[in-house]
Amino acid sequence: MMKRRLLLAGVAAGAFAVPFAGMLTSAVAQEVVKIGLIATLTGPQASSGRQKVAGARLFMAQNGDTIAGKKIELIIKDDTGVADQTRRIAQELIVNDKVAFLAGFSLTPLALAVAPVITQAKVPAIIMTAGTSVITERSPYFVRASFTLPQQTIPITEWAAKNGIKTAVSLVSDYGPGIDAQDAFKMGLEARGGKVVEQIKAPLANPEFAAFLQRAKDLKPDALFLFVPAPTAGSLMRQVVDRGISQAGIKVIGTGDITDDDQLNGMGDAVIGLTTSHFYSAAHDSPMNKKFVADFKAANNNLRPNFIGVSGYDGMHLMYEALKKTNGNTDGTALVEAMKGMKLESPRGTFSIDPATRDIVQDVYIRKVERKDGELYNIEFDVVKDVKDPTHK
Repeated sequence: MMKRRLLLAGVAAGAFAVPFAGMLTSAVAQEVVKIGLIATLTGPQASSGRQKVAGARLFMAQNGDTIAGKKIELIIKDDTGVADQTRRIAQELIVNDKVAFLAGFSLTPLALAVAPVITQAKVPAIIMTAGTSVITERSPYFVRASFTLPQQTIPITEWAAKNGIKTAVSLVSDYGPGIDAQDAFKMGLEARGGKVVEQIKAPLANPEFAAFLQRAKDLKPDALFLFVPAPTAGSLMRQVVDRGISQAGIKVIGTGDITDDDQLNGMGDAVIGLTTSHFYSAAHDSPMNKKFVADFKAANNNLRPNFIGVSGYDGMHLMYEALKKTNGNTDGTALVEAMKGMKLESPRGTFSIDPATRDIVQDVYIRKVERKDGELYNIEFDVVKDVKDPTHK
């Protein structure tokens, strides 16, 4: 009888112990804020994911992993650049890991794939790369920390018009950002009296540009405007050099993706003098950027940060500041509201989040490739201040 009583007492204690342990686990879990970073770490866009992850980790290394008394946990997942994978990973991070934020998205289709998921779950998603204007319109829970192609393109049309470019051909990758870039370039140049004589689109998955470049060369424009996603830039620019576009008297211009800092040194001296417009250069002259570049290189085997690296860094900054404003409250709607109108200092310069669109407002620099300290850099020589995406209503 005594043994039976002890056994029953043990069972009763166990019955209480299990839910109590669950309560303790839940209480501890509430002190952790999880961020799900979905990056493309394999395949053609792998360099994009590598930069993004490095930028995010560097921000945490510099600023700690505790905000408003809560520990920040970064969960990194590889979507391999496939939209169905991105959607599945987003769902798992929200349902299983209970993340407070999603972030990342190397390409526009990957970001668009999660729009219905984050809208239903009311989880903020920070865009760290994808540059199509329409993304933030697809869910009220998207906030952009990167750029849009129209935002980056219009300033180069202003420079082109001032520098005697009357006719141009555009060559872009055939997907959302490329279409945005070609349309913005045509709108901007023709509004300033120029003429786009042809718009050429190359398949996104095709690294072979020779036929398209020859077509552009045969049209003999004053300028050739280029946009491809940054991981493709090295291949494109080698073919631009091989086709003798500049030697034919055609000015090569584009958004900063085509002279990506991550690949610029491998392009060779033939790209010296090439003019682009973009929001970030590793050569940006500010104390904050010099520290960022030095720390980034030290943490990543001398890898030079590019615009994706700084967007990963700034995306983490946005999330940290949102948590500060909510005092650790992880309600998704509250976090999005906290980010609206936010203005932050960055290695790129100051940027802000437009409260109406949740899109980024930032300076866009006109840069020229030059050799400095034995390396190739995009050297900024002009700036257009506080540029909004021109396509948002």
